[in-house]
Amino acid sequence: MDHVGEAVRAATARASHVRYQVLAVVCSLSTVTYLDRVCISGSAPFIVADLGLTPVQMGYVFSAFALAYAAFEVPSGWLGDRIGPRKVITRIVLWWSLFTVLTGMMNTLWMLVTVRFLFGAGEAGAYPNSAKVISCWMPAGKRGFAQGMMWMWARLGGAFAPALVVFLLGHTSWRHTFGFFGVVGALWAIFFWLWFRDTPREKGSVNAAELQIIQPGRPGAPPTHSGHLKVPWSRLLRSGNLWAIGGMYAGYSYAWWFFITWLPTYLKARGVSMLQAGIFGGLPLFLGAFGCVLGGFLTDYVVKRTGNLRNRRYIGFVGFGLGSLCMMGSVWVNDPLEGVVVIALASFFGDLALASCWATCLDVGGELAGTVSGFMNMCGNLGGFLSPIVTAFLVQTLGSWKFPIFLSGVVYFMGALLWLRIDSNESVLE
Repeated sequence: MDHVGEAVRAATARASHVRYQVLAVVCSLSTVTYLDRVCISGSAPFIVADLGLTPVQMGYVFSAFALAYAAFEVPSGWLGDRIGPRKVITRIVLWWSLFTVLTGMMNTLWMLVTVRFLFGAGEAGAYPNSAKVISCWMPAGKRGFAQGMMWMWARLGGAFAPALVVFLLGHTSWRHTFGFFGVVGALWAIFFWLWFRDTPREKGSVNAAELQIIQPGRPGAPPTHSGHLKVPWSRLLRSGNLWAIGGMYAGYSYAWWFFITWLPTYLKARGVSMLQAGIFGGLPLFLGAFGCVLGGFLTDYVVKRTGNLRNRRYIGFVGFGLGSLCMMGSVWVNDPLEGVVVIALASFFGDLALASCWATCLDVGGELAGTVSGFMNMCGNLGGFLSPIVTAFLVQTLGSWKFPIFLSGVVYFMGALLWLRIDSNESVLE
């Protein structure tokens, strides 16, 4: 009877809107994450000149982050499932803020590689734990929208970071620029720890009506994490669905990492001014932001209209497919600024499918959403690890950027094909 009374009161009360405040905080985390990441690509020409690095050596610096990030994604996602994202995200942001500051203090190649490796190890798990937050705080029918908004703000952070880095570099050194971004991250972590709670039930400002919206039909029992959660690793690793998700994201990330590593250097090598490189270097992420939010609405609409989660795969296939064609086609555009516009369209189409990627992890992962998201992002960052080194090696060997960019488009298309194997109705535990 108490449950019935609570359901009646929830139905007649006006729901609070704390879930949207939580989403806004997750979006701000996404923005801060990409401010820190893109800072090093915008600063790369200055770091190379200051430390006397070759392109391949700078590729090691970029890839050290991606390798560590990939290696620690699954453990960090699993930890969020086990102890809750509040503790894990706070630790992540404080760690990466420290190593952002330390990046600006390095004077040799291997010191820089070591710091970037530790940076990646600490930042790993930010997005799987953000996905866990969305899984706990957003109703199932709004998760695609929430993922789209989160990634839109990630891309906007990355889009404006090159211009912000150029501005800061005009007034201070690249070393002090890293210090500025590190302080921003530390302030965010303090706020998050004080304000956020893992589940709606723990947040006093969430009323019963909002609990019913977040988890309809289960009064007073919103999603929770369990300190005793056990992950059936052998069953997970036998899931063909899980491996297809990982391979799909690896193909996408291999191409996408060009945008946040070598794009400013590529533009500068083609005679573009530093100011233009700062503006146009952010264009792929700027257009990608619109792709993210549009894709979030689209994936929720398709699922609602068809009643079938499986249909997320077609958004993924079309988005990745068009993105790969744009990436490959850009190498035949002679004007460098026109070429980066075509590359930016590759980012837009790929990010149109990004909400579907992460919503699929929630669909197939259930209570293990953080672990599954971590596996996907681990595979993606393995692609990201290979991308900067392979690109640098090919540019240094061939003396041209055309083939490395075309190769990125080919790998991108392989990710598109893997979408056709993914079934959002198929739990990874089945």
